[in-house]
Amino acid sequence: MSYLDKITSPTLLLDEKICRANLKMMADKAQRHRMELVPHFKTAQSRLIGSWAKEYGIKEITTSSVKMTKYLLGDGWENIHIAFPFNPREVEKLDELASSQSISVQLINTETTKHLASTLSNPVGFFIEIDAGYGRTGVDSRDYSKIQEILDIAKNTPNLNFKGFYLHPGHTYYGNIPAIYEETREALGRLKKEFKPQFPHLVTRTGDTPGCAVVEDFGDIDQLGPGNFVFFDLMQAYLGSCAKSDIAVAMAVPVVDIKKDRKEILVHGGGVHFAKDVLQNEDGSMNFGELVYLKDDGWEIPNDGSHLKKISQEHGLLKASDELLGRVKVGDLIGILPVHSCMTADCMGEYLTLDGNWVDHAEGPKN
Repeated sequence: MSYLDKITSPTLLLDEKICRANLKMMADKAQRHRMELVPHFKTAQSRLIGSWAKEYGIKEITTSSVKMTKYLLGDGWENIHIAFPFNPREVEKLDELASSQSISVQLINTETTKHLASTLSNPVGFFIEIDAGYGRTGVDSRDYSKIQEILDIAKNTPNLNFKGFYLHPGHTYYGNIPAIYEETREALGRLKKEFKPQFPHLVTRTGDTPGCAVVEDFGDIDQLGPGNFVFFDLMQAYLGSCAKSDIAVAMAVPVVDIKKDRKEILVHGGGVHFAKDVLQNEDGSMNFGELVYLKDDGWEIPNDGSHLKKISQEHGLLKASDELLGRVKVGDLIGILPVHSCMTADCMGEYLTLDGNWVDHAEGPKN
C-alpha cells in the first residue's frame, strides 16, 4: 500500500532521507568550523525528528516558547534554550520545567531579569540577546552599560546563570549576507572580548538559515543555531540557501476542479494549510507554492512554472502548465512545495512519511 492511499485531505509529506541529509549537512559544517550546532526546533517541532538529530551529534536544541519546550521535555537533551525574549508571566511554568530539565532563556531588559531573580526557585541559564542591525529585538551591541546591569542583577541570585550572547541576524532574508555576517562577527567578537574576563566560559551563538547555509567565515563564534535548514523551503531556494531538491516537505493536495480553458486547477489547500507567505515571480505575479508530481518514492520537480497563484482559507488556485493539465484529473493528488516550511508545518501539526508513517508535531494534527 502506497502512502498516497492514506491521503484524503491536505497532508504534509516528509521525506526522511532529505531531512536527514539536511541535518548531516549542517552538523558537518559546524564540526568543520569547530562549532557546536544547536538547531532551532521551531521548524520541526517533533520528538521523532529530534531523535534523528541526535544521530548527528546534536545534544542541545532551541525552541521559541515554554509550550514547545514542555512538549520536547524528557528526551535527554543536555539543554533546551527558549529563544524568545522571556515573558515574565510564564515564570511559574518555567520554574516547573527547570526542576527536571536544564533550561536557558533569553533576556533583553532589567525588568524581566529582576522578576526572574526574585521568583525562580530552580536554576535557569540565560543568554543576552543582541541586536547588531536587524532591529527586531535585543540589546544594542554597543550598550555595554545595559548589558552590565542585567549581569549585575543576575549575579545576586544563584538561580540565574549567564551563558553568553545570542544574535539572530534575521535581515539576511532581505539583505547582503556577507556584509551582515561581518557585522555579526564583529559584534559578538567585541562582546566576547569585553565580558570574557568576568565570565570566562561565556559562549556566542548565531542562528539564521540563509547565513548559516552559505557563510564560511564565522570568526570566533562558538555555536550555530539555524532552524529552517531541517526542511528548507522555496524561500530558502530563492535566496540561494539550498536547491529545490533539498526541500524535505511537500503538501499533498486533492484536485477538486480543472478549467482547461483558463489553465487553472482548483485544489483543497489554502491559508489554513500553508499560511499565507508568498513569493513574487519575475512577472510580478504571486507565488504561494510550486507544483511537484507525487510518486511512491517521493516527488518529481518539474520546471514548467505551475504554481499556486491564489489562496483563500481552504481554496488554492494553480496556474497550470499544459503538461500538468494533461496529466491530472479531478480526484488526483498533486504536491506543492511550501514557501515557508516552518509556518506550513505549524499549520498542519503532523507529517506523513513516504513509508506511510505519521510523525509527531508539538501542535498536533489540525486538519
